[in-house]
Amino acid sequence: MTRQAGTTASARAARTARWADSLRRIVPLAWPVFIGQVSVLAFATIDTLLVARAGANDLAALAVGSAAYITVFIGFMGVLMALAPIVGQLHGAGRDAEAGHEVHQALWIAFALALLGSTLLVFPAPFLALAQASPEVGEKVRGYLLALAFSLPASLLFTVYRAFNTAVSRPKAVMVLQLGGLALKVPLSTALVFGVPSIGLPALGVTGCGIATALAMWAQALAAFMLVRRDPYYQRFALTGHGLHRPERARLLAMLRLGVPMGAAILVEVTGFAFMAIFIARLGTTPVAGHQIVVNMVSLLFMMPLALANATGTLVAQRIGAGDHADARRLGWHGLALGCAIAAVMGAAVYVLRAPVLGLYSQDAAVLAAALPLVAWLAVFHVADAAQTIAAFVLRAYKIATVPVLIYVAALWGVGLGGGYQLAFNVSGQVPVALQGAPGYWVAATAGLVVAGVALSAFMLWMMRQQRDAQQAAPA
Repeated sequence: MTRQAGTTASARAARTARWADSLRRIVPLAWPVFIGQVSVLAFATIDTLLVARAGANDLAALAVGSAAYITVFIGFMGVLMALAPIVGQLHGAGRDAEAGHEVHQALWIAFALALLGSTLLVFPAPFLALAQASPEVGEKVRGYLLALAFSLPASLLFTVYRAFNTAVSRPKAVMVLQLGGLALKVPLSTALVFGVPSIGLPALGVTGCGIATALAMWAQALAAFMLVRRDPYYQRFALTGHGLHRPERARLLAMLRLGVPMGAAILVEVTGFAFMAIFIARLGTTPVAGHQIVVNMVSLLFMMPLALANATGTLVAQRIGAGDHADARRLGWHGLALGCAIAAVMGAAVYVLRAPVLGLYSQDAAVLAAALPLVAWLAVFHVADAAQTIAAFVLRAYKIATVPVLIYVAALWGVGLGGGYQLAFNVSGQVPVALQGAPGYWVAATAGLVVAGVALSAFMLWMMRQQRDAQQAAPA
């Protein structure tokens, strides 16, 4: 009995030590990503807070325009983020010059995607048709997206910089530039949205937000370029000094084979929620304004699991490259469990404090009344969101991207978007009043995220067990 108790205590101590080791490695990579991503989201938060005071039409235009921009940008960003697991594995294997070569190939892809994406933003008619926006709102959406068309190339180029630095465990370099971009964005947005009569600058409303974003993003991208040229750390990767390497078919295709399904997965994930705003806009200005506020709250909360997912995925990719698969599996599991636990605490806290938190966004009683019922689903929504995000990043570290696309399509488009449309617009004629309108979309979106979170987590754990069993069965 004494021996068994001692064995149990030793096993418990070993598990505690492994958890402590994972935390010591994940947290230093996660917190700079968290701060950097919060600063990025603060772009949208600032716009929401400023435009909410400019008028309901401007806020509705921000909701529709943001949905259109995110649909374009996030999918393309996902393609470029394929650079992270590729560089992570190469860096873990000590092949830094080859990792730098992959960055140049990613830049060629970024140039092509920027040209296509900016063209889509300049001609936003399909998005306006889906939203059935009024002429007044539609005109504001066009001005906003035209400004963001100039911002997109800088955003995609900075995505390459971000993916590379995350993969080589230098998230602080990204965080500093993102905070600098935010510091520039705040005064620019304030001046352009409300105008500065003393210098003859007119109030531009939501269009001013787009112009401020474009200026801040180009400043951020140029600062990243200068940092890469001057920081001695980057010399080992041979990123500068010899011009841009020519496009290489084999490397481009390899990156696209991973990046296209990654981009498709992220696009499905984001459009599942972006199109909620577009369809809810059909219900009127007030419902979509309330929805926009809650979306911003959810997006702020999402920065925590996103930071943990980035850190966990980076470490897993590096350990795979180094050939330490047992450590990679342990880090993947620990990152998933940690993210879900923190998400549960954060979601519950926001639900308890929902009234004062919503009051920070708007004092419009009608808009607050539209937003309040949506917050009821936030706690479950956030835990499921954390699970699916971290599991997806770990799978990408293993260069597995196709299965998540299939899961996202079924869960987020099928259950979430399709089910939400059925509830919100009472297609069957039998939906209770409480589930019609925007609440119906949030009920379905939460259900879809739960399906995605459970399925991706289960697939991740199954994949790692399969790999462990195959490794144990392999001859020494």
